[in-house]
Amino acid sequence: QVQLVESGGGSVQSGGSLRLSCTASGLTFDDYTLGWFRQAPGKEREGVSCIRRSGVSTVSTYYADAVKGRFTISKDNAKNTLYLQMNSLKPGDTAMYYCAAGPPRLLTASYYCPRSEYFTYWGQGAQVTVSS
Repeated sequence: QVQLVESGGGSVQSGGSLRLSCTASGLTFDDYTLGWFRQAPGKEREGVSCIRRSGVSTVSTYYADAVKGRFTISKDNAKNTLYLQMNSLKPGDTAMYYCAAGPPRLLTASYYCPRSEYFTYWGQGAQVTVSS
């Protein structure tokens, strides 16, 4: 049984930082495309970032324009843990953040990563609230 469990959410002031973690069980981390999505009240779920293996020892990453330069995605395969380091947070970043895992596909990251329908497994979410 696959489980994804997020942690690290919380409340910060604008300009602050948070790091989200997502620990997975029941799947081999390196075999999947791993992503972070977020959903604010009244808005659709949007892809924030994703990471996937692109070679024997390399990865490729994707970032939504809204978070480029502020957020950094990374993973530790040995710990089966995905991270999202969020810096320079803005009130517009306030949302429930979800980690997700999807099977590899012959699609570019820019096409695959924003599409939640391509991801099979989901965590329960972690709330991030940024106050001005």
